[in-house]
Parts: sequence; C-alpha cells; structure tokens
Amino acid sequence: MTAAGYHARRPVPGDAAAVHRLVSARDLEVLGHPDATLDDLTDQLTDASLDLGRDAWLVHPPGAPDTVAGYAQAWRQRAEAGVPAEVDIEVYAADERLVRPLWDAVLARAGRMAGAAGSPRAVVSVQVYRQDAATAEVAASYGFQVATGFHRLRADHPVGPVADPDPPSGVTVRAAHGSAELTRAAYRIHQEGFAEHFGFVPKSYDAWLSAYGASATSDWSQLLVAEADGRPAGMLLGSDMFAADENCGYVRLLAVLPGYRGRGIGRTLLRHAFAADARRGRSGTYLHVDAGNTTPALTLYLSAGMRPVLVIDVWRGAVQPAPDSPAGA
Repeated sequence: MTAAGYHARRPVPGDAAAVHRLVSARDLEVLGHPDATLDDLTDQLTDASLDLGRDAWLVHPPGAPDTVAGYAQAWRQRAEAGVPAEVDIEVYAADERLVRPLWDAVLARAGRMAGAAGSPRAVVSVQVYRQDAATAEVAASYGFQVATGFHRLRADHPVGPVADPDPPSGVTVRAAHGSAELTRAAYRIHQEGFAEHFGFVPKSYDAWLSAYGASATSDWSQLLVAEADGRPAGMLLGSDMFAADENCGYVRLLAVLPGYRGRGIGRTLLRHAFAADARRGRSGTYLHVDAGNTTPALTLYLSAGMRPVLVIDVWRGAVQPAPDSPAGA
C-alpha cells in the first residue's frame, strides 16, 4: 500500500503513541476534542485477535519515519465456512491522498479473510462519528449504508456519599469478583441476553474472559450479577475506559435475561454502577447503546437520568471472498 511517495509497513505495539497522535488529531478535527486514549491504542496493538503482520498498516510520510500519516486495520470478528464473515475496519489518514489506498487495503484484506474461511462474503463494518461527513462520504462511495447508530450516554454524579439503590422485591445484587460460579453466570447472561443484538458474535467462556479482561482499563471487580428469586437474571460489567481522560466510569456490558425483563433489574444494576462510580470519585458514568436495540434500553437509560452526548453510526458493506496469500498482502 503506497501513495504519493509514502512508505507503508506493518505496525508494532511500540507504535501505539504515534498512532494515538494521529487518531487524536482526527478526533480533534471532527469532534473538537480527542476521544481515544493511549490505553485504547495500546490495547488494539497488543490484542491477540489482531494479526499485525496481516491485518494492519502504518504509513509514514516521505523522509519522516517517526511520523505516522496513516493507519488502518481489518479486525476479524467472525469467519466461518458457509456463513458471511464479519470484519470491522478502521482507517485514519492525515493526508486525503491516503484515504482510498487504505480503504482498498482493508477491504481487500476482508475479502481474503472470507476466502480463507470459506465464507460466501465478508460483511464489513466501520464506525463513523455522525459529525464526520468526510468519512461517511467515503463509506457511501464504497457502497456502505448506515446499519444502526450507537448513542453514548452520560450520567453525572453528585459530590458526596451515594448509597446503593434498594432492589425490587425478590432481587439481590451480588459482586461477582472472585467467584467462578458468578462469573460464569454473568457470561451466560451476556451471551443469551445479547443474542439478538446488532453485531453480536457468540464467544466461548475462555474467549469472553480474554476479550473483556485484556484491556489495560479492564476491572473485574466491577462485575455484578443480579439474582431474581435466587436465579441469576442480570449482569453488569464496568471498566475504567473513561477514567484517565474524563474521570468517568463506563458500563461496558449490561444484560438481563429475556424472561426477567420488566422487573427493574437493569435499572437496579445501572444504579449500582452509578453509586459505585460516585464513591470512587468519578464525575460521571458513560455507556453506549444501540438505537435499534431489540429491547427498550435507550428509553431505560434516559429515564434513569442519562443524557446523550455523542452518536456513532455503524456503516456496513459487503466484500466478495478472495484467495488468501501467505503474507496477507
């Protein structure tokens, strides 16, 4: 992947800071403030599910090997014989001349992922801030369309002690940290509770632990399980994803089993997270919710005092399978 004299190579984990500068500059241009942290980029470049030698590209401008002018990746979410592969992509470029070469590279890689797995096609997703008209225009030019939008919501916390909420009748909230039984229950609730949600890819228990525990901001002490009439019915996993830059907590996962919805379990778990973040001295709590969620989650969160601060659209397109190559070029 070359353009206008630029030099492309594969990234390594040590490139995280340089990639972060590139991503932050783009966020500043679109949002007026950086949205990704160095921890976020470090997590990406050290994630075992991303093959840096095949799935990612880094571009330097001529004569400036320490400057990153472009970064792109194709992240395989699912690739199995007989079913469409699912691939997430990211593209960042400081020079518009790099945009299409990087898009071409990640889409070609998605096609090879599908081909290697025997998938009939690759369904490719890219997240685009609603304010980012330039990226939306590029996505549309490749035949992508908006599939859904994720709202980032925030609850603000008062200064001072905050008590946990009183649970509904028959409901008990338990801290799951240190309990293999409760952690497995949380896993089962998440897998069943999210089965019909947009973009959900089922995981084995070990893969789930790895996916949600590998981040530098992961915190299993924020794992809660709600039991209804003595049976595990809901779960919440918080993290420190927004702690370093905004002093806020983050609800990474919140799920309630279908048979227990409508009993106030989700609201109770959410209120527990708010109270815990307030006691940690956090100024607020964030979460993301799919506007097209099969449950009325957005209404629940808004009624619990959260407010929308950002919308991220998910654009989707399809790529035909292609023969793979040893180098994944």
